[in-house]
Amino acid sequence: MKTVLVQAFFIPSASMGPTLHGCSGCAGDRVLVNKATTHLGGAHRGDIVVFRDCAGWLATASSTPSPQGCVHDALAFIGLAPATSESDLIKCINGVGATPFKGGRIYVNGALLNEPYVFPGNSPTNIDFRVTVPAGKLWVMGDHRSQSANSRFHLREPGKGFVPVTDVVGRVFVIVWPLDRAGSLG
Repeated sequence: MKTVLVQAFFIPSASMGPTLHGCSGCAGDRVLVNKATTHLGGAHRGDIVVFRDCAGWLATASSTPSPQGCVHDALAFIGLAPATSESDLIKCINGVGATPFKGGRIYVNGALLNEPYVFPGNSPTNIDFRVTVPAGKLWVMGDHRSQSANSRFHLREPGKGFVPVTDVVGRVFVIVWPLDRAGSLG
């Protein structure tokens, strides 16, 4: 089931707040990702997606195996526990074959992008950029812009901040933990 349909993930950082919690002082959200919708229906602006970090946006960290870690890894392998792999990222899709640019706000194809999900007190962007998203690529940003090293921070790297659609694992569709936040992302 994990291979084709649904996979659990843990949100370890504050980059997607307030939509998804992972900050210290909050319970890290556990979410389910629908792998079929992205591959069958495509990726759309506003989707929250998990994608593989093939461009090396995250620094690699070494860890020492422990008995608890081995049990968790086994449960994660069969899809009963969230993956804690440091090779996956979660962000919101802001551009699909569009032209977002800065002015303190994000515009897509000349129209102001309405972003009510941006973390209170954050500006939609504080980095000057203008990009054209190529076919087969995505422009992704975290909702907590001041806590998210997203596409904007990788403009000068070989991938120019774009995420290949083929790196997308799937679309987040539900928060399953903590129970007081459980529900569909719609």
